[in-house]
Amino acid sequence: MAVKPLISTSFSYETLEEKLDIKPQGAKLHIGIPKEIAFQENRIALTPDGVSVLVSNGHNVIVEHNAGEGSNYPDKEYSEAGAKIVYDHEEIFKAPILVKSAPVVEADLPFLQLNQIIISPIHYSALQSNIIEKMMEKKVTALSFENLKDDSGSYPIVRSMSEIAGSALMLIAGQYLSSFNKGKGVLLGSISGIPPTKVVIIGAGIVGEVATRNALALGASVKVFDNNVYRLKQLQNNLGQRVWTSVLEPKILAKQLKTCEVAIGALSNEFGRAPVVVTEEMVANMRSGSIIIDVAIDRGGCFETSELTTHEKPIFVKHDVIHYCVPNIPSGFARTASQAISNVLMPLLLQVSEEGGMEEIVWHNVHLREGIYLFKGALTDFYISQKFDLKYTDLNLLIASRR
Repeated sequence: MAVKPLISTSFSYETLEEKLDIKPQGAKLHIGIPKEIAFQENRIALTPDGVSVLVSNGHNVIVEHNAGEGSNYPDKEYSEAGAKIVYDHEEIFKAPILVKSAPVVEADLPFLQLNQIIISPIHYSALQSNIIEKMMEKKVTALSFENLKDDSGSYPIVRSMSEIAGSALMLIAGQYLSSFNKGKGVLLGSISGIPPTKVVIIGAGIVGEVATRNALALGASVKVFDNNVYRLKQLQNNLGQRVWTSVLEPKILAKQLKTCEVAIGALSNEFGRAPVVVTEEMVANMRSGSIIIDVAIDRGGCFETSELTTHEKPIFVKHDVIHYCVPNIPSGFARTASQAISNVLMPLLLQVSEEGGMEEIVWHNVHLREGIYLFKGALTDFYISQKFDLKYTDLNLLIASRR
């Protein structure tokens, strides 16, 4: 016989409350910092000061032996900051979050873990499809330095690296113009009664702007070329003074290059190769002993005569003109560059923890989405998908579908 349900007058029925999106409790992070084996990479993505803040917030940080050597950060400083020093390269890669100062290379692939989070640069020009495919296979979530946006909509790491490169240019130029380096024996800048040194800067981006500021401070005469008139206008506004500017007109450019002591190539495309705007003929007509610094060499360079050089052997001479074509100039000022990167990544990692992990922060932080090119193995960067003919997935749809 079926038992009748018992109904009591003491029952009270209440309406269900709507659930709001509540942030979960902070997640504890396990972060690994490997020693970079990539060519000429001296930087490290987190300084001992940055590590110290993370550790005092309850996170685990493991650092590979001598990872900070290139930036003059010994292991002792990391262990004093609370990090654990690991001697086994493979052990470092077992950390759920990897923070690298160079892109993922072929040698890293066997060590990648399933569902790992990797924060590193991406270097579009040197990208290989097998690396991306292997990371997709391992369901990696990857965040790139270059596309990392802050709340103001600018790219903080790219900006810092460009500022370092821009500041370094005049130091490099001054060094190679001096007689000690068998240069022309010209002082970069000006002194009373002697016409100022002429500097031609091609590209009015951040590198061009900082280089212009430094050249003007030294007293040089500066001429800036760019095809983007808005950028040239912005450059003048930011400098707060009138500067000689021109669009890229070959005849005007050739004429200015003919009489300058320093020519700087700082033009770049967002993707792909930098445009070549200075022909070999223009270089051949330049003054002997003048110097070309091609900052755009990372993307192929904008002088036809440019060839890749290294920090060890930074220059070669062609048509009697010194060429300095070292890629990754900030790596030559590794300690400053490491501090700049760490200042962006350390607060970001704290934020990831506060939000309860990468999945959560991506949901709440729209700017961060621009930096993600792999999300749990799905390729979310349209440019890479086009380049290698790989399946593209819209990150916003991915995030929404997981809710």
